[in-house]
Amino acid sequence: MNDNKKLRILLGKVGLDGHDRGIIIVARALRDAGFEVIYTGLHNTPETVVEMAIQEDVDALGISVLSGAHNHIFPEILRLLKERGIDDKTVFGGGIIPKEDIESLKEKGVRAVFKPGASTDEITLWIRENVKPRALT
Repeated sequence: MNDNKKLRILLGKVGLDGHDRGIIIVARALRDAGFEVIYTGLHNTPETVVEMAIQEDVDALGISVLSGAHNHIFPEILRLLKERGIDDKTVFGGGIIPKEDIESLKEKGVRAVFKPGASTDEITLWIRENVKPRALT
């Protein structure tokens, strides 16, 4: 990774899920670790999150899902990224996602899923090891 360039990470809440304590803790931890973090706030659509990813020129998207809609939200975000020609962005997630759904999400392109109890250090290390910086423009 180019040490002169900070990774830009978009963190989003999609759908009706209004529980944001976890994602806010992750956002603060990632900022403290030196990443640029853009937090979308609550109640976004997949389209809004993808548009923000384009506008903010992010390296990765982290999506928090606690509503049970993960099997719709993640594939839709991945589809929209591909449709917009930016499916090289790393997509990861967290929240209440049953173990049996995680492998299916990974097969569709979600790179990692962090379950409740994952440490912010674990998430930070995973990002450092797995997210490629965007090309300088």
